[in-house]
Amino acid sequence: MAEQLSGLADDRALLGRTSTAERVSDILRSRIAEGFFPPGTRLSEDSIGGALGVSRNTLREAFRLLTHERLLVHELNRGVFVRVLTVEDVEDIYRTRALVECAVVRGLGDPPYDLDALAQAVDEGRRAAREGDWKAVGTANIHFHRELVSLAGSARTDELMRSVFAELRLAFHVVDDPRALHEPYLTRNEQILRALQAGERASAEELLAVYLADSLERVVEVYRRRVGAEDAL
Repeated sequence: MAEQLSGLADDRALLGRTSTAERVSDILRSRIAEGFFPPGTRLSEDSIGGALGVSRNTLREAFRLLTHERLLVHELNRGVFVRVLTVEDVEDIYRTRALVECAVVRGLGDPPYDLDALAQAVDEGRRAAREGDWKAVGTANIHFHRELVSLAGSARTDELMRSVFAELRLAFHVVDDPRALHEPYLTRNEQILRALQAGERASAEELLAVYLADSLERVVEVYRRRVGAEDAL
């Protein structure tokens, strides 16, 4: 916890003079996504408020915002915790992803498309893989899909999927072999990119749909194995 709070103290400068619950929630959301606060972690109001230099009321409002985003959960008489996803949560996240991401690709219109950010995300993943940083590969993978969604040019869709992708990171944090989870999708991201560069929307959508179905199966398998191991204890 000391290391986690030290990281938050570094973020304190980001708040500036106009500290708000929204900006605090942005910082905490990023820290949760990065795994500084893993699923199941209890968040201390005193420690985090002190590290960020914000009032208890501001921090509670930030907690409320993140609870609304399903990243935190409030347990009566126990406090606020980073949410632990269930298999049903994971399935719902992927259901939402398939509905939104495939619809974005389907509705792109005529090529060419602005794919520079998508290509940069592919390069980011390849670079992280060469360095053996599989957590960063997972981050690059989410960047790829976030940029894919942004092709719709819809601020509302971007906002919706920001929360969905943040929840997805909670699922990734329980995976004990991130390389096995993320490495196969480096090539598949590139295949989707190449299809879009060629103006082949239907092919890109088909690749994406199969990709998401396979990814769901892998993550759910990890969850079921974890639940089985916990039941055996």
